[in-house]
Amino acid sequence: MDESQHRELEDKIGYRFQNVDLMTQAFHHRSYVNEMQEEDIQDNECLEFLGDAVLNLVIGHLLMQRYPDLKEGDLSRMRAALVNEADLADIARRIDLGSFLQLGKGEVQSNGHDKDSILADAFEALMAAVYLDGGFQTAFQLIGTHFLEKIEAVKAPSDQRDYKSRLQELVQSTRHVTPRYRLVDAVGPDHDKTFITRISMDQFQVEGEGKSKKAAEQDAARKALDMLEGD
Repeated sequence: MDESQHRELEDKIGYRFQNVDLMTQAFHHRSYVNEMQEEDIQDNECLEFLGDAVLNLVIGHLLMQRYPDLKEGDLSRMRAALVNEADLADIARRIDLGSFLQLGKGEVQSNGHDKDSILADAFEALMAAVYLDGGFQTAFQLIGTHFLEKIEAVKAPSDQRDYKSRLQELVQSTRHVTPRYRLVDAVGPDHDKTFITRISMDQFQVEGEGKSKKAAEQDAARKALDMLEGD
């Protein structure tokens, strides 16, 4: 890539590289390197490996922030639904990464510039290059920007979010009772109250809290599920 292409790519991804060699390497497909047969040219496979790890860490962090109550298995499934070949290739197409790829003749002839696998690998390699060049916080912000729409669109498992419904199904099938919710307290100033709700089921009681009555009920239901499912 020449200097004008460097600038064009940096404008598209929203980052200025200090070491442009890292950015260039991210677009060297192994087919191109094999044909060039020059010792000082490296393909992007090691960067791809690192980029996969960086992406999984960042997306995992963002999902934990957005869904703090979800369990590990659900977060893992949501992350896998985001960090996959098709979605990475989709983001790569949005910023036109295909036009910057360096491919061997065979890959060019087979339309390698638009192959999901090659585009996804290049995006991973580019995120690794950003991480190495600018540090983790820079990569974190950049990945968050490019994944914002997809993260907002991904759905948390409804049965994990609606704890009240899950609790009712569980206790009605195992204890043949219906959970009863009662507001027992509201503490703090009017503009920042914390509500405390108690669930009663036979001799079983548990309390939850939240910034709204509904949130307090959900928190109480979540705690009750943790206790009952752990029995």
